[in-house]
Amino acid sequence: MRRLFPVTDETAAQAPGAPAAAVDREWSLAELAAAYAYPEPGPGARRPWLRANMVSSLDGAAQHEGRSQPISSATDMRVFGTLRALADVVLVGAETVRQEGYRPARVRAEFAGARAAAGQDPVPAIAIVSASLELDFTLPLFTSPLVPTLVLTGAAAAPDRVAAAEKAGARVLVAGDGTGVEPARAVRALADLGHTRLLTEGGPRLLGQLIAAEVLDELCLTVSPTLTAGDAQRIAGGPAVTVPHRFALASLLEEDGFLFGRYRRP
Repeated sequence: MRRLFPVTDETAAQAPGAPAAAVDREWSLAELAAAYAYPEPGPGARRPWLRANMVSSLDGAAQHEGRSQPISSATDMRVFGTLRALADVVLVGAETVRQEGYRPARVRAEFAGARAAAGQDPVPAIAIVSASLELDFTLPLFTSPLVPTLVLTGAAAAPDRVAAAEKAGARVLVAGDGTGVEPARAVRALADLGHTRLLTEGGPRLLGQLIAAEVLDELCLTVSPTLTAGDAQRIAGGPAVTVPHRFALASLLEEDGFLFGRYRRP
């Protein structure tokens, strides 16, 4: 892996005749964690901080045959695992839970000390956004998580489905007046539980809602050197914004043709 932006002393060392190993090498998990660290709280800093992590093919597909794995890579999965290890909670849409076969977050020994020092649980909680609560409560996500799975829904959700979620051990959070979930209320509900380092892994519909509600602070986007054609979803769908939101490039890494970018809201 090599850093393309911002330019650092290490990047500048790639002069004619300089050894490739000076800039193109495997990064440790500690280096990845430092590169993707959440902003430190301070004057003017927004808290909580919501980042998204998505992968896209060169022609804009977020999935192939309904799953993101075919356009991913081993390094992309290392970044994926690192971002999870840094987060307090992972926010995900119900359809993505169904399609991707979501499981509880697992303990990563490499990050255990850092999480303990930061006052975090051993693993991030999974928070599912679901209006209908039509979820399979026999899945490991509900039966065997290390920390309780959270379910965000609206105040008008069917009482029997709320009861089923709670019986399965999930904690239900109301984040909307109707059946749907309001993104800003969802973020506040998670922050009220002490979850300030937020990560969303989509899917596209949920990410589109977060963008439209202007609650997304950062996008971590892997651009995969693949072409899929077809009619796969983009990384964000749903409601369109009136004026495109401009984000600033914070960093850009590269390995084997995959680009790993971080974009932040100014």
